[in-house]
Amino acid sequence: MDTFTIKNRQFLFNGEPFRILSGAMHYFRVPPEYWDDRLYKLRAMGCNTLETYTAWNLHEPRPGEFHFEGGLDLAAYLRKAAAHGLRVILRPGPYICAEWEFGGLPAWLLKDPSMRLRCAHPAYLAAVERYFQALLPQIAPLQAGRGGPLIAVQVENEYGSYGNDHTYLRRLVEMLHQDGIDCLLFTSDGWSEGLLEAGNLPELLPAVNFGSQSAQAFSRLHQYQPDAPLMCAEFWDGWFDTWGQPHHAAPAEQAAAALEEILAVGASVNFYMFHGGTNFGWMNGANLEKGQYLPTVTSYDYNAPLSECGDLTPKYHAFRQVISKYAPLPGLPLPDTSPRLALGEVALTQRAGLWENLELLSSPRLSPTPLPMEALDQAYGFILYRTQLRSVPPEAPLAIYSLHDRAQVFVDGEFVGVLERAQPEQSLLLKVPGGSARLDLLVENQGRVNYGPALLDRKGILGEVWLGRHALFQWEIYPLPLSERRRLRYETTAEALPGPAFYRGLFQVAQPADTFLSLPGWSKGVAWVNGRHLGRYWEIGPQRTLYVPGVWLRPGQNELVVFEQHQAQHNRVEFVDQPQL
Repeated sequence: MDTFTIKNRQFLFNGEPFRILSGAMHYFRVPPEYWDDRLYKLRAMGCNTLETYTAWNLHEPRPGEFHFEGGLDLAAYLRKAAAHGLRVILRPGPYICAEWEFGGLPAWLLKDPSMRLRCAHPAYLAAVERYFQALLPQIAPLQAGRGGPLIAVQVENEYGSYGNDHTYLRRLVEMLHQDGIDCLLFTSDGWSEGLLEAGNLPELLPAVNFGSQSAQAFSRLHQYQPDAPLMCAEFWDGWFDTWGQPHHAAPAEQAAAALEEILAVGASVNFYMFHGGTNFGWMNGANLEKGQYLPTVTSYDYNAPLSECGDLTPKYHAFRQVISKYAPLPGLPLPDTSPRLALGEVALTQRAGLWENLELLSSPRLSPTPLPMEALDQAYGFILYRTQLRSVPPEAPLAIYSLHDRAQVFVDGEFVGVLERAQPEQSLLLKVPGGSARLDLLVENQGRVNYGPALLDRKGILGEVWLGRHALFQWEIYPLPLSERRRLRYETTAEALPGPAFYRGLFQVAQPADTFLSLPGWSKGVAWVNGRHLGRYWEIGPQRTLYVPGVWLRPGQNELVVFEQHQAQHNRVEFVDQPQL
């Protein structure tokens, strides 16, 4: 069996010096049919190790219900890495950040009003322990000491940027050991003053995360633990995008120069990301910066060496050239770009309005006050709050307190306007000439905060709704995860009508290949191809297309369903062969 140890500030594999050249690629962001292709390209760039987080919210979507099949078969992913000659670093969290919904934590944790996260809170630790007991025994046999590829496991994730509960960290270490993990354990944190001290334990290996200033980062690491090998656990070679903000792109030459600084001092490195992939479905996270709520876009291309659809980028070639100066390349031929489909326009000729189909999609819960999603055992999607206005002023401002995240306001089914979490002091002037009307608030969960002090990010309306000087009571609440789309009753339409509404169209594919869904003239919503949730679109950008993996298409007839929250200018979309990020 193999050994992976530390001696004289070096990593040793079977007693020989071993520089970790690792790339981050998350199995849950890549269709499993593409795992082999991406792993091959990781090895061909010169890397010898794969790094991945695990997504607790996907593995345990409901308490005690575990999934490790298909694209969630983590053990199969690690075995594929081994088949490509790669070692593995695993980062099981339980919290992962990763610009992933709720930092990978399952939404059901928030049903408990007393819940506290990422600390030694008993209810939280009990949930983590159950998760680890399901996850880790599948991984333990794949450790290097037992003949597998797994050489190291991270404890928590950048904990120094959040807390300093060392009782919590030690309890996580105990859980890892109890469930069979006996390989090298490490932590990773930023290198600013105090972060390493808060996020690490003296008995664990520390590593630092950065995108530049490697000399300062490694100097700080050496001061903190002089005998530790130099390791950048996250070399930020790109960055993520948020809706309404500019697209991020780090020049290849600049990133390659930063990589050379790392390798020149003999340090190990993990590219974050090597291949970002996609936040399919509802899985994008969000940040709260200076009070501003910023949800992450669907694409997690990250401007990484391997693009969202798996293409080699200029950054890939630049990194490969730098690596070749410090380690032998494996001599694998570089593959050509995969074929792409440009199918042109597709007409969505069927429409199902939300109001007409509401009772088919959901059943109402009655409550005196609004309730958040989590109180109703709902994790993702939308939630509709409905009340009857009676004896109200003919004109008054409507305000929603603690709105998470975006509400479309309707009076008797007519769209009035939007209230957003990003503008908490905002109100809408509501006109109710007769003093009575039906008020509907369609609230979208745009992604739970994945980083920082606002992790307790329940969704929906957390406070009260006020019209003028009075709070509104007696609500019908409709959870709308949109998982029951097969119940929709469509009507044929030649145009796009005021929303919210579902649109459906059929299209033909001769030979499936990757393509990109473009929705010019559409406002905001989500899309599914053959039942697969592609993610969100929004006219404010920067992302303009949604990645459609070819393996989600089939020869012959295919189905596209779009839920448009507002109104499209027409009922046509396009499938193009190039992304617009």
